[in-house]
Order: sequence, then C-alpha cells, then structure tokens
Amino acid sequence: MDIPPPSAGEELATSLALVNTRFRLPAGPYEALADPSAARAWLTGRGLAPAGLDLGPAQAARLRDLRETLRALFVSRIGGTPPDPRRVAAVNAALVGCPPLRVLDWTAGDPARTLRAAPSRPVEQALALLADDGIDLLTGEHAGRLAACGTPGCTRLMIRSHAARRWCSTRCGNRVRAARHAASGSLRAPARP
Repeated sequence: MDIPPPSAGEELATSLALVNTRFRLPAGPYEALADPSAARAWLTGRGLAPAGLDLGPAQAARLRDLRETLRALFVSRIGGTPPDPRRVAAVNAALVGCPPLRVLDWTAGDPARTLRAAPSRPVEQALALLADDGIDLLTGEHAGRLAACGTPGCTRLMIRSHAARRWCSTRCGNRVRAARHAASGSLRAPARP
C-alpha cells in the first residue's frame, strides 16, 4: 500500500500522529503499529523512547489501546458529543501512572518548557507523554481546528490550517478533485458523429 504523507497538524501534536497510525483508505486498511518492532520504531522515531527499547506484545497493545482511546476522544471533540467517561479515565490513568517531566530547555534562543521522559520507565513515560499531548490537543489552541478528513473513505484526523481545509493531505484533496472531474466528464452528452 502506498502510505500517504503525514496528515495536516501531525507536526503540532504527536498524539494526532499516533491516532493516524491506523486508518482506512480506498486501497485498504493500514496499521503502523501491527507488532512490537513497528511500535518500537514508531516510539523511537519520534523521540519518545530510547533506541534500544525492549518492547513486548503487551506494551505494544497498550500503545494501540491509547491510540484508540485518543481517537475516540478526538472524534467526540470534533462531533461535539460527550466522551465515554472510561476513555477520559484511561487517558488520565496513562498520565497519572508516570507523569512526564517538565524541564527548562534553553539551548538556543528563548527559554522554553518542554516535556521529557524519565529514563527509568520508558514505555510508561512514552504513554504519559502521548496522553499529555492528547490533553493539550483537546484543550489547547488547536482544539477548535481538530477535524476529520473530508475525503470519502479516509479515516484520518487533522488540524485544519484554515477554515476551508477539508482534507488531511494534498493527496486526499487531489483524489476528491479527480473524482469530481471524472464525474463531471461522465455527465456530458456523448459527441455525435
């Protein structure tokens, strides 16, 4: 399957990138966290866990569970519907179980507060960082711009960069435009010989 580019806003919220590791497109379903090695690669690729992380099937399942919990909460936010209280409790449990460390980062330019994982419990810390990021997305400046892709069949979520944005990526937008073009061509009367 040809994997689409990152969804709009994934660079702003790692939790959104996590949610978009499972989606459906016309070509079929995609699962980026199918096994422990894929989950480890995803976590280490985003700097959420050390490169030598020992990640087993149960821990990969916990990451997928958090993904589904965040997806459900994001969809509730997008739809303006009350969330399942169990989902809220699950995010809070991930965060409370091993809170991320808030540290001062001042290596260049202006000082900033950043979140870092403690080295002692890397998987729990990664889950807590993702839960914290999800809470920030649900309550922060981008919350009102959280949206589902408008392309039929696409299940990815995005952060709209402007009010008119309807697609998670240029690729999805091109698919919709191509389908419209094809439909408008099929409505024309056939040429007479």
